[in-house]
Amino acid sequence: MNLAYRDIKHTLGRFMLTCIGLGLLLGVVLAMIGIYRGLVVDALTIARAPAVDIWIVESNTRGPFAESSRIPGDVREAVARIAGIAAAGSITYQTVETDHAGAKLRLYVIGYEAARPGGPPEIAEGRGIARSHYDLVADFSTGLTLGERIRLGRNIFTVVGLTRHQVNSGGDPAVYISLADAQKLQFDLAPPAARVQLARGTGASSRDTVNAVVARLQPNASADAIAEGIRRWKHLEAITQEAQELILTRSLVDRARRQIGLFTSLLLVVSAVIIALIIYTMTMEKLKQIATLKLIGAPDRTIIGMIVQQALALGFIGFGIGATLIVTVKDYFPRRVVLEPDNVLILGLIVFAVCLVSSGLGVRAALRVDPATALGG
Repeated sequence: MNLAYRDIKHTLGRFMLTCIGLGLLLGVVLAMIGIYRGLVVDALTIARAPAVDIWIVESNTRGPFAESSRIPGDVREAVARIAGIAAAGSITYQTVETDHAGAKLRLYVIGYEAARPGGPPEIAEGRGIARSHYDLVADFSTGLTLGERIRLGRNIFTVVGLTRHQVNSGGDPAVYISLADAQKLQFDLAPPAARVQLARGTGASSRDTVNAVVARLQPNASADAIAEGIRRWKHLEAITQEAQELILTRSLVDRARRQIGLFTSLLLVVSAVIIALIIYTMTMEKLKQIATLKLIGAPDRTIIGMIVQQALALGFIGFGIGATLIVTVKDYFPRRVVLEPDNVLILGLIVFAVCLVSSGLGVRAALRVDPATALGG
């Protein structure tokens, strides 16, 4: 006869309510882990999208994500001629707010050159940019659909393609347009300001400015060596892909990442304390029954097994409820929630360890029970 099963069956309703409450708490812990992972993934998404090896930006900056960076567009040609470079492309990045469907829509606009590095990694629906002007590829999270028209600046763009999971570190969905359109949107002045600059004699200055030039290397080429050559001879900052990702994770989202990590750790500690208190309370409510078991000769291992089995059942049923809940609702979060199998497994192992440790309070109380108390009133 399994005493743990019998005891749970006797108070099934209360036990399940306790599991649901614990499951909600563990669900929050799992959600925070997913948000933590999602924050890092979002921060790296745009940097990884071009699939390049080197970023060339303004000298003495860590742009284009951590700092402002502006360099001449013809730097691309100079970079493309360097030995070991397979392809190079110019990119611009900017955040734009526009009116859409009666509300403000905040977009992260990426300008790139067709057939060169810098475009979306894949097109889920529709096609990529084929015209030099007014084509737009949007992420699904923008809510835009194929064929829809949207105003950016003073021009109307048509959505010709859709991509997935392309957002910046702040969670703003990305859209891709041609480099010429992006330069006009980013660097052209409004008509009154343009007239002022023209009157000052600066209105005819070149608009061929970009935020970065990205480059892919030929096989067996050394990214560090080529980056060092660019810094020495081109007087620009060259950042390898690995260094760019390090800048993003340790600088751009570091504080938010650490804060979420600390909050997740606190939730784990609170969960451990709550599980310990629940097991201890469940044990204290059964002290008379435990005394009766001792009186009739039940060995200590039977009593210990009952308490440990109940603790593990409570933890794993609660964990299952929490995990099911978060997997069901994670797509409705405003920011991406990334649940990696290894993260779920590690949390499950933590819950297992917490249940074992927490059951120690109940086991200690049960072993100290005097069998004679079973004969009391």
